Amino acid sequence: MPLIQINLLEGRTPEQKKALLAAVTDAVHTSIGASLPSIRVWLHEFPASDYMAEGVWQPEKTSPPVS
Repeated sequence: MPLIQINLLEGRTPEQKKALLAAVTDAVHTSIGASLPSIRVWLHEFPASDYMAEGVWQPEKTSPPVS
């Protein structure tokens, strides 16, 4: 049973999340042949205040997070 956790910053729409979950499910199904009923994918969203990249705290970045 493949278990896939995706960590990402808050801010995606429900439609974007659904599309991501569906795409990952399909990728697992086609790449390793896992049956659809066996695949589990979930999102763990976190606030920008809990994230730093390249030494820059996310709330202090001038550009929005990458979609």
